[in-house]
Amino acid sequence: MVTVGAICAPLFVPASRPERYSRAAGSGADAIILDLEDAVALADKDAARSLINPHFTHMPVLVRINPVNTQWFDADLSAVRGHGFAGVILPKAEDAGTVAEIAAELGATPLIALVETARGLAGARAVAACGVARLALGSVDFCADIGCAHEAEALLPARCELVLASRLAGIAPPLDGVTLRIDSPEQARDDARHARKLGMSGKLCIHPRQTGPVREAFLPTPEETEWARRVLASGDGAAAVDGMMVDEPVRSRARAILAAASC
Repeated sequence: MVTVGAICAPLFVPASRPERYSRAAGSGADAIILDLEDAVALADKDAARSLINPHFTHMPVLVRINPVNTQWFDADLSAVRGHGFAGVILPKAEDAGTVAEIAAELGATPLIALVETARGLAGARAVAACGVARLALGSVDFCADIGCAHEAEALLPARCELVLASRLAGIAPPLDGVTLRIDSPEQARDDARHARKLGMSGKLCIHPRQTGPVREAFLPTPEETEWARRVLASGDGAAAVDGMMVDEPVRSRARAILAAASC
């Protein structure tokens, strides 16, 4: 089974819609996120919680619970702890101490911290180092919180900070936020390529049509693979490949590309 750190294109499914669970598992996603938060109406929260289960697919099944400061949090945490879910996504992750307590309470169940606010971004390095398996960017909520556009240029600092925080903590690279356009798989692919260039290694998906393009975008292109082979064929000293200088850091990048291409 894919580990939480290796998940590339997880697909959100409303936890209140169990008839969609199996369909989501056949969408091309490499993990399913049963959403108890934004996708579920307030009146349906308790009923949705009673429906979640990880056994409808062989794929990893994660659950996005409700935030710490809500009336549903305690019951959500109890419902996911020790019940075979591949991971838990904590929205509005901000305070490292609180996140560490939740991670400890979950025990062997990995926790993904969803950074969605200015405060969360400011504390991302501490959160990344407090026992979480991974960070993820809640880009829509983040933009609403700081008043910026949901566009690549505006989100560049946040994406880079999550990549840096993850690297410093020694955890998997972060998951990018969603692409809101569900009628354009090409947009999801382009957004995922942008995230990959920044050092992210996956992207949250909100529609089945996004999963295939997102997974493709995080794989090296044929051109990158051929370049990597030429680089490694150039020896172990300083050399030139395609008019560019090659040394050990460049070869390290080439090895990483070939390793990713073989997955």
